[in-house]
Amino acid sequence: MPQMAPMWWTSLFLVFISSYLIINAIIYFNYNCGAKYVLIVKYTNLCWKW
Repeated sequence: MPQMAPMWWTSLFLVFISSYLIINAIIYFNYNCGAKYVLIVKYTNLCWKW
């Protein structure tokens, strides 16, 4: 099994990195959409108050 160890570690590392990047992208896009939605709501409230 020592011959298989580097391959296994690299595959595990690649899976971990890819999943981490995907989760980060999802969180980032969700946060951006949420922030834009909150800003739009605040802007419409401000316009209604004026």
